[in-house]
Amino acid sequence: SSRVVEIQSQMSERAVELLGLPEDRPCLLLDVGCGSGLSGDYISEEGHYWIGMDISPAMLDVAVEREVEGDLLLGDVGHGIPFRPGMFDGCISISAVQWLCNADKKSHSPPKRLYQFFSTLYTALARGSRAVLQLYPENSEQLELITAQAMRAGFTGGMVVDYPNSAKAKKFFLCLFVGASGTLPKGLGTECVDGEERHQAPFTNERTRFRNTKGKSVKKSRDWILEKKERRRRQGKEVRADTKYTGRKRRPRF
Repeated sequence: SSRVVEIQSQMSERAVELLGLPEDRPCLLLDVGCGSGLSGDYISEEGHYWIGMDISPAMLDVAVEREVEGDLLLGDVGHGIPFRPGMFDGCISISAVQWLCNADKKSHSPPKRLYQFFSTLYTALARGSRAVLQLYPENSEQLELITAQAMRAGFTGGMVVDYPNSAKAKKFFLCLFVGASGTLPKGLGTECVDGEERHQAPFTNERTRFRNTKGKSVKKSRDWILEKKERRRRQGKEVRADTKYTGRKRRPRF
């Protein structure tokens, strides 16, 4: 349904944002559990390249029919990530990694499958890059199992939880660093001092009139600048405070 698609693309957008990619060059990303390529559409829109991996031939057929821009690979990530070392500038995964906790076959050991996934992913990522994996854990044990295997494989980082106080909007992102460990980004909606959380909520309707047909704010408009600054803040970058002059045109000088 369109609601599912909307949530999926919001999570893809947030995952890519948490990767903190350089803005000046296109990157190559791995999308784990890419399904029909919805996250990939967002990656392509942002000017990056991607390779998607999925265990379901049916989902990949849909991606092919939709003519997504990424390359697609059929495979079980529990067997590992079959790419050469340092190939990717980042990895995202939307609602997929928790499936590695299920033992579908007698021979399947979830800790082993998770370790195989994380250790080969660690190798396939460039030093200094990140993996951001959004997941729906069944319980806290599952969360601990997944995080423990990621750390055992050499990653640093941890869980970023968006809107932790909301039953519906709460989202878990496992944010992992390769090599140089960064500071963990803050979850959205975590500082709820006198209604400040609303300040970060998704765009409200009155702002849509500033957006062009593709749903993006008009480039260099005040909204566009504020959104970009907010994105950079959420990536943990130093950004100047917003003022009434932000995005104002300067007068011509004589």
